[in-house]
Amino acid sequence: MLQKTTLTVLVVDDHPLLRKGVVDLLELEDHIVPVGEASNGQQALELALQLEPDLILLDLNMPNMDGIETIRALRDAGVDSRILLFTVSDNEQDVVSAFREGADGYLLKDLEPESLVQNIVKAAEGKTAISPELVNILTTAIRSRSSQPDSTLSDLTDREQEVLKYVAHGLSNKMIARELDIAEGTVKVHVKRLLKKLGMRSRVEAAVWLTRLQE
Repeated sequence: MLQKTTLTVLVVDDHPLLRKGVVDLLELEDHIVPVGEASNGQQALELALQLEPDLILLDLNMPNMDGIETIRALRDAGVDSRILLFTVSDNEQDVVSAFREGADGYLLKDLEPESLVQNIVKAAEGKTAISPELVNILTTAIRSRSSQPDSTLSDLTDREQEVLKYVAHGLSNKMIARELDIAEGTVKVHVKRLLKKLGMRSRVEAAVWLTRLQE
């Protein structure tokens, strides 16, 4: 039986050699367990529903169903695993679309193996994992978007506002639960509800939106 501190990861990439390399890398870590592999979006959806991994490491450029479509399908199916894009694309539209569909991080494949592991752990803890060179692209794009003009903090309950503020500070659901002395499952419900009210699919987008409001 896996320990509570174990981090389970589903690796999704259509290149077998790269997929195996990532799995082998993760298996070297005592607290990370690669519980499954998928070569396309449909397999990813099926395995995510079956295995309920803590995190999904997802390639962007895949045949038939690309990474953006896969994220959308995963979120529509109710999968609440952390989703971390791992790709060669630094295209602004890809970055923005990934987060708007519900990604929790976006990494370029040219990073060092140690950095990949660190970012997987970071994303699993509820923090935003993004390659440094993409930060400005994401922030500028979301801030310039005339997003949710009808959405205000008053649309959220007091508890949802509390949860949102902790989300904006990068706290994971587990950490928020400790701060508010409530169950982690309750935090997940609050996050889902506040994102729905704001018309957003990403914690990152909600965090940037709140930061913008407070400027």
